[in-house]
Amino acid sequence: MNYIFYFLIVISIIAGAINGKLTDVVNAILSGAELSVKVAFSLIGIMAFWLGMMKIAEKSGLVALIAKIIKPITKHLFKGVPEESPAIGDIAMNFSANALGLANAATPIGIKAMEELQKLNKDKSSASNAMCMLLAMNTAGFQLIPATVIAVLIGIGYKNPTEIIAPTLLVTSITFLSAITLAKIFEKFWEPQQVISDERENNENK
Repeated sequence: MNYIFYFLIVISIIAGAINGKLTDVVNAILSGAELSVKVAFSLIGIMAFWLGMMKIAEKSGLVALIAKIIKPITKHLFKGVPEESPAIGDIAMNFSANALGLANAATPIGIKAMEELQKLNKDKSSASNAMCMLLAMNTAGFQLIPATVIAVLIGIGYKNPTEIIAPTLLVTSITFLSAITLAKIFEKFWEPQQVISDERENNENK
Protein backbone atom coordinates (compact mmCIF):
# COMPACT_ATOMS: atom_id res chain seq x y z
CA MET A 1 0.00 0.00 0.00
CA ASN A 2 2.88 2.37 0.76
CA TYR A 3 4.31 1.78 -2.72
CA ILE A 4 0.91 2.53 -4.30
CA PHE A 5 0.56 5.86 -2.49
CA TYR A 6 4.17 6.75 -3.26
CA PHE A 7 3.55 5.96 -6.93
CA LEU A 8 0.40 8.11 -7.02
CA ILE A 9 2.18 11.07 -5.39
CA VAL A 10 5.14 10.89 -7.78
CA ILE A 11 2.87 10.58 -10.83
CA SER A 12 0.79 13.55 -9.63
CA ILE A 13 3.87 15.73 -9.21
CA ILE A 14 5.27 14.73 -12.61
CA ALA A 15 1.91 15.27 -14.35
CA GLY A 16 1.52 18.65 -12.61
CA ALA A 17 4.99 19.74 -13.67
CA ILE A 18 4.41 18.68 -17.30
CA ASN A 19 1.08 20.52 -17.50
CA GLY A 20 2.27 23.60 -15.63
CA LYS A 21 0.00 22.81 -12.68
CA LEU A 22 2.68 22.07 -10.12
CA THR A 23 1.54 24.97 -7.92
CA ASP A 24 -2.01 23.58 -7.91
CA VAL A 25 -0.70 20.15 -6.95
CA VAL A 26 1.25 21.58 -4.00
CA ASN A 27 -1.76 23.64 -2.88
CA ALA A 28 -3.98 20.55 -3.11
CA ILE A 29 -1.53 18.58 -0.95
CA LEU A 30 -1.43 21.30 1.70
CA SER A 31 -5.20 21.85 1.75
CA GLY A 32 -5.76 18.09 1.87
CA ALA A 33 -3.42 17.79 4.85
CA GLU A 34 -5.28 20.60 6.64
CA LEU A 35 -8.66 18.95 5.93
CA SER A 36 -7.43 15.57 7.22
CA VAL A 37 -6.56 17.17 10.57
CA LYS A 38 -10.04 18.72 10.82
CA VAL A 39 -11.70 15.41 9.99
CA ALA A 40 -9.52 13.61 12.55
CA PHE A 41 -10.56 16.03 15.31
CA SER A 42 -14.23 15.69 14.40
CA LEU A 43 -13.85 11.91 14.54
CA ILE A 44 -12.38 12.16 18.04
CA GLY A 45 -15.48 13.96 19.27
CA ILE A 46 -18.10 11.73 17.67
CA MET A 47 -16.26 8.53 18.57
CA ALA A 48 -15.85 9.66 22.18
CA PHE A 49 -19.57 10.38 22.33
CA TRP A 50 -20.68 7.02 20.91
CA LEU A 51 -18.14 5.05 22.92
CA GLY A 52 -19.45 6.77 26.02
CA MET A 53 -23.01 5.88 25.01
CA MET A 54 -21.91 2.28 24.48
CA LYS A 55 -20.34 2.19 27.94
CA ILE A 56 -23.50 3.61 29.51
CA ALA A 57 -25.56 1.01 27.65
CA GLU A 58 -23.28 -1.72 28.97
CA LYS A 59 -23.38 -0.46 32.58
CA SER A 60 -27.15 0.08 32.53
CA GLY A 61 -27.80 -3.45 31.31
CA LEU A 62 -29.06 -2.38 27.88
CA VAL A 63 -26.45 -4.51 26.13
CA ALA A 64 -27.48 -7.50 28.24
CA LEU A 65 -31.09 -6.81 27.26
CA ILE A 66 -30.11 -6.71 23.59
CA ALA A 67 -28.24 -9.97 24.05
CA LYS A 68 -31.34 -11.50 25.59
CA ILE A 69 -33.55 -10.24 22.76
CA ILE A 70 -31.33 -11.56 19.98
CA LYS A 71 -30.47 -14.74 21.89
CA PRO A 72 -32.93 -16.89 19.87
CA ILE A 73 -31.35 -15.57 16.66
CA THR A 74 -27.78 -16.16 17.82
CA LYS A 75 -28.78 -19.61 19.05
CA HIS A 76 -29.98 -20.47 15.56
CA LEU A 77 -27.06 -18.85 13.73
CA PHE A 78 -24.36 -20.21 16.04
CA LYS A 79 -25.40 -23.81 16.42
CA GLY A 80 -23.13 -25.79 18.70
CA VAL A 81 -22.34 -22.82 20.93
CA PRO A 82 -23.73 -23.42 24.46
CA GLU A 83 -26.24 -20.84 25.70
CA GLU A 84 -24.16 -20.22 28.84
CA SER A 85 -20.99 -19.54 26.81
CA PRO A 86 -19.51 -16.02 27.22
CA ALA A 87 -19.25 -15.95 23.43
CA ILE A 88 -23.01 -15.33 23.13
CA GLY A 89 -22.78 -12.10 25.14
CA ASP A 90 -19.65 -11.00 23.28
CA ILE A 91 -21.34 -11.63 19.94
CA ALA A 92 -24.34 -9.55 21.04
CA MET A 93 -22.07 -6.67 22.14
CA ASN A 94 -20.09 -6.92 18.92
CA PHE A 95 -23.30 -6.76 16.89
CA SER A 96 -24.53 -3.76 18.92
CA ALA A 97 -21.26 -1.86 18.42
CA ASN A 98 -21.30 -2.51 14.68
CA ALA A 99 -24.95 -1.48 14.44
CA LEU A 100 -24.03 1.88 15.98
CA GLY A 101 -21.19 2.31 13.49
CA LEU A 102 -18.49 1.90 16.14
CA ALA A 103 -16.05 -0.32 14.26
CA ASN A 104 -13.19 0.62 16.60
CA ALA A 105 -15.22 -0.43 19.63
CA ALA A 106 -16.50 -3.57 17.92
CA THR A 107 -13.03 -4.87 17.04
CA PRO A 108 -11.77 -5.82 20.55
CA ILE A 109 -15.18 -7.28 21.41
CA GLY A 110 -15.13 -9.31 18.20
CA ILE A 111 -11.63 -10.59 19.00
CA LYS A 112 -12.79 -11.63 22.46
CA ALA A 113 -15.78 -13.45 20.93
CA MET A 114 -13.44 -15.23 18.51
CA GLU A 115 -11.24 -16.33 21.41
CA GLU A 116 -14.26 -17.80 23.21
CA LEU A 117 -15.39 -19.56 20.04
CA GLN A 118 -11.88 -20.93 19.55
CA LYS A 119 -12.08 -22.54 23.01
CA LEU A 120 -15.16 -24.42 21.79
CA ASN A 121 -13.55 -25.28 18.46
CA LYS A 122 -12.66 -28.98 18.24
CA ASP A 123 -10.25 -28.54 15.33
CA LYS A 124 -7.84 -25.83 16.47
CA SER A 125 -6.07 -25.74 13.11
CA SER A 126 -9.09 -24.34 11.25
CA ALA A 127 -11.98 -22.00 11.95
CA SER A 128 -15.27 -23.46 13.09
CA ASN A 129 -18.60 -22.71 11.42
CA ALA A 130 -19.46 -20.35 14.27
CA MET A 131 -16.20 -18.43 13.80
CA CYS A 132 -16.81 -18.15 10.05
CA MET A 133 -20.34 -16.90 10.72
CA LEU A 134 -19.08 -14.21 13.10
CA LEU A 135 -16.44 -13.15 10.58
CA ALA A 136 -19.06 -12.94 7.82
CA MET A 137 -21.34 -10.82 10.02
CA ASN A 138 -18.49 -8.44 10.87
CA THR A 139 -17.35 -8.18 7.27
CA ALA A 140 -20.88 -7.31 6.13
CA GLY A 141 -20.99 -4.59 8.81
CA PHE A 142 -24.70 -4.02 9.45
CA GLN A 143 -25.21 -0.44 10.67
CA LEU A 144 -28.23 1.35 12.05
CA ILE A 145 -26.29 4.55 12.64
CA PRO A 146 -23.07 5.02 10.61
CA ALA A 147 -21.44 7.17 13.28
CA THR A 148 -17.97 7.19 11.72
CA VAL A 149 -19.26 8.20 8.27
CA ILE A 150 -21.43 10.92 9.80
CA ALA A 151 -18.38 12.24 11.67
CA VAL A 152 -16.37 12.39 8.43
CA LEU A 153 -19.19 14.25 6.65
CA ILE A 154 -19.41 16.72 9.52
CA GLY A 155 -15.64 17.19 9.38
CA ILE A 156 -15.71 18.13 5.68
CA GLY A 157 -18.59 20.53 6.25
CA TYR A 158 -21.40 18.53 4.64
CA LYS A 159 -24.75 20.29 5.17
CA ASN A 160 -26.94 17.25 5.89
CA PRO A 161 -24.74 14.37 7.12
CA THR A 162 -27.66 12.35 8.55
CA GLU A 163 -29.12 11.69 5.10
CA ILE A 164 -26.56 8.90 4.75
CA ILE A 165 -28.44 6.83 7.37
CA ALA A 166 -31.23 5.50 5.10
CA PRO A 167 -29.03 4.31 2.18
CA THR A 168 -26.47 2.89 4.62
CA LEU A 169 -29.18 0.93 6.44
CA LEU A 170 -30.51 -0.44 3.14
CA VAL A 171 -27.11 -1.47 1.76
CA THR A 172 -25.77 -2.96 5.00
CA SER A 173 -29.01 -4.88 5.57
CA ILE A 174 -28.71 -6.51 2.15
CA THR A 175 -25.02 -7.35 2.61
CA PHE A 176 -25.64 -8.59 6.17
CA LEU A 177 -28.42 -10.99 5.13
CA SER A 178 -26.40 -12.10 2.09
CA ALA A 179 -23.35 -12.84 4.25
CA ILE A 180 -25.40 -14.91 6.70
CA THR A 181 -27.10 -16.81 3.88
CA LEU A 182 -23.82 -17.62 2.15
CA ALA A 183 -22.20 -18.65 5.44
CA LYS A 184 -25.10 -21.03 6.12
CA ILE A 185 -24.82 -22.50 2.62
CA PHE A 186 -21.06 -23.02 2.89
CA GLU A 187 -21.48 -24.64 6.30
CA LYS A 188 -22.87 -27.71 4.57
CA PHE A 189 -19.63 -28.16 2.63
CA TRP A 190 -17.60 -28.13 5.86
CA GLU A 191 -19.70 -30.58 7.85
CA PRO A 192 -17.95 -33.73 6.52
CA GLN A 193 -14.54 -32.26 7.41
CA GLN A 194 -15.72 -31.52 10.94
CA VAL A 195 -16.93 -35.10 11.32
CA ILE A 196 -13.58 -36.39 10.13
CA SER A 197 -11.85 -34.08 12.60
CA ASP A 198 -14.06 -35.33 15.44
CA GLU A 199 -13.34 -38.95 14.57
CA ARG A 200 -9.62 -38.25 14.41
CA GLU A 201 -9.71 -36.58 17.84
CA ASN A 202 -11.62 -39.53 19.30
CA ASN A 203 -9.09 -41.96 17.88
CA GLU A 204 -6.21 -39.94 19.34
CA ASN A 205 -7.88 -39.94 22.75
CA LYS A 206 -8.23 -43.70 22.61
